[in-house]
Amino acid sequence: MPGAFVAKSAITIDAPPDRVWEVITDPDAVKEFMFGADLQTDWTVGGPILWRGEWEGKPYEDKGRILEVEPGRKLVHTHFSPLGGEDDKPENYHTLTWTLEGQDGQTRLTLAQDNNASEEAA
Repeated sequence: MPGAFVAKSAITIDAPPDRVWEVITDPDAVKEFMFGADLQTDWTVGGPILWRGEWEGKPYEDKGRILEVEPGRKLVHTHFSPLGGEDDKPENYHTLTWTLEGQDGQTRLTLAQDNNASEEAA
């Protein structure tokens, strides 16, 4: 079934969840790990989230909506990139779920992205 595949990745970071949260939600920090993308959002549920930048010499503006915010624990937002070649329609958006789990001063950060067209795309 198209869109039924979920990509998932996890990493343990030697920092507490509050610090990891700060990094994944701070525009300056995001710019460092998202290929120089400028992040714009106010982290309000229902509000927009935009990433602007350049990829392989082409300018882009990815976008989405904030769905859930639990500081230090969980962030859920949608994501659409016109670079994927799909039309800007709800069925072409992914939902990204960032989950932070703290243990012994470290954080297990898991990122899941749904609505991938194939196992290879996931």
